[in-house]
Amino acid sequence: MRKVLGIDMASALMAAFVLGASLVLAGCGESSDVSYNKGRVDGYAVGFNTACKIRASFIIADWENKHYSRGYADGVVMASPQ
Repeated sequence: MRKVLGIDMASALMAAFVLGASLVLAGCGESSDVSYNKGRVDGYAVGFNTACKIRASFIIADWENKHYSRGYADGVVMASPQ
């Protein structure tokens, strides 16, 4: 088996594959639309429950995600009595 820098080629290829796959999968995350929609649903539920004096809601509360936070704010406004 041929070695490069003291590492056999099979191990080097496997390491390169794992590194490449990790980089590709690192880009796989929740889209901004999905985050916004989760926030909007949570905000609507909280706004509805507040307006109707229903018990507290369990929400995701991903406040560091700007799309979730914007959706949450929009959802609360949608559920509030006009």
